[in-house]
Amino acid sequence: MRLVFAVLLCKIMAGKKTKGLVIVYTGEGKGKTTAALGTALRAAGHGKKTLIVQFIKSFKRYGELKFVKKYDCGIEIKTMGKGYVQIKGDRFPLEEHKKAAEKAFEFAKEQILSEKYHIAVLDEINIALDKKLLLLEEVTDLIKQKPPNLHLILTGRGAPKKLIQLADLVSEVKEVKHPFKKGIPAQKGIEN
Repeated sequence: MRLVFAVLLCKIMAGKKTKGLVIVYTGEGKGKTTAALGTALRAAGHGKKTLIVQFIKSFKRYGELKFVKKYDCGIEIKTMGKGYVQIKGDRFPLEEHKKAAEKAFEFAKEQILSEKYHIAVLDEINIALDKKLLLLEEVTDLIKQKPPNLHLILTGRGAPKKLIQLADLVSEVKEVKHPFKKGIPAQKGIEN
């Protein structure tokens, strides 16, 4: 009986069209960008192209940047931020962070609407929204305008409720323990 049901389900699903999902990775824990990168890697294995636009990050030596530079795998990463906003060591006024986020958003929007990609990751865009670097309405409009088969992933802590409502899949990453709190600094291949 189970085998018959499985065969019927496969036949039904074979006729279904796919839909580009809106995915949100949020929460206080580590792993949101890592989850998005895992999805990009999985898509690359199927020959799909992924665009990743980093809204906050500015460091040019992250492992993922080195990887895509070394291997032509269909993943493109644009690091467009000025660094973490309003935390210790932030060298830029809020207005410069805002300009960088707006420029990153315009670039991302243009690329998303070009239909060149299977997946677009807006990395740390939730932080840009939380810090008022971008308008929520612009992001929700982009979600509504995106090509129907494009998967759109939005990462960062503090995802607005409106994004959570619009999303097809939402995962909240909860911090249980982090080595930084024991004085262990960020390590290559783990945090950067």
